[in-house]
Amino acid sequence: MSKLKITQIRSASGRPPKHRRIIAALGLRHHQAVVEHEDTPTIRGMVNKVCHLLRVEEVK
Repeated sequence: MSKLKITQIRSASGRPPKHRRIIAALGLRHHQAVVEHEDTPTIRGMVNKVCHLLRVEEVK
């Protein structure tokens, strides 16, 4: 299974509480933070909800 490299490119401040909770659940703590997660439907769903705040790349 591949991995996803997720980078936060926009701040979560001023966003709805639901978006801030999703960012925190992904493990992103601050602007320009980078995390790697397995490519699962759960992670994809969270990324799709806040895609305007993130950059997502597939890592092999």
